[in-house]
Amino acid sequence: MNEAIRQMLERYACRTRDDHIRALREILQQIALLGLWRAKFFEHAAFYGGTALRVLYGLDRYSEDLDFSLLKPATDFKLGAYGDSLCRELGSFGFDVSFESRKRRVRSAMESAFLKANTRQQLIVIKSSPVLTQSMLAGQVMKIKLEVDTDPPGGFETESRAVLLPVPFAVRAYRQPDLFAGKLHAVLCRKWKTRVKGRDWYDLVWYVGHHPQVRLSHLEARMRHSGDWTGQAEFSRTDLLDLLHTAIGKLDVNQARQEAERFVSDKSSFDLWSQPFFRQIIEQIETV
Repeated sequence: MNEAIRQMLERYACRTRDDHIRALREILQQIALLGLWRAKFFEHAAFYGGTALRVLYGLDRYSEDLDFSLLKPATDFKLGAYGDSLCRELGSFGFDVSFESRKRRVRSAMESAFLKANTRQQLIVIKSSPVLTQSMLAGQVMKIKLEVDTDPPGGFETESRAVLLPVPFAVRAYRQPDLFAGKLHAVLCRKWKTRVKGRDWYDLVWYVGHHPQVRLSHLEARMRHSGDWTGQAEFSRTDLLDLLHTAIGKLDVNQARQEAERFVSDKSSFDLWSQPFFRQIIEQIETV
């Protein structure tokens, strides 16, 4: 096994099959970021979302996708231009991965693609136990979605963040107040029909506890961009809290917990979840 991969695996206490699969996914994600860095992707785009929080800032939940935003709108941007670089980088560490672009939906600003790999084969690469690998279906495929917002709202700032494994490299990412703005936009405006994305509420708790500052102007830009805020006056902290209280009043807390639990090892972190709990913590949000 590659020494860098061995060091990355040491960060995980893998006991169950799910533990090994999650570790494998995160290793592939991190090598993919390295491949994008080598291909100069971060000269044009910034990392954000749940995986950015986990890789760069220590969020204690697993995240499945790699989300990015262009630094400025470019409707002709294509992720396919980076497919060969990603496969080559992952291949250099022994992983056999394919890249598949996804046809963009009409009027969608999101450019998407998938990295795909045979789960059993990649577990063998990281020397998972034979008992574990043989328990996997031979054709089971791991998919990592990459998504780029090609028409981002403005008003955000970025910074370069160092990643030390598998080799030292740098990732351009949204600054924390802008990441929080994006998460609050998801909490308030994400449409999941009758379901709720509990991960968004879990991340909200994490932000308030670790980085409670939100860039209100960027949140306003996002909400105007998506059509979820059309007020004539400047968006205020009072407006934000009013919207959050309304969202909390509609929140099915049990459903949110059930959706988020499979991404979190320590289930006790959900013990306090209730509408009063969320109403209390949002008062600690700071605006910049």
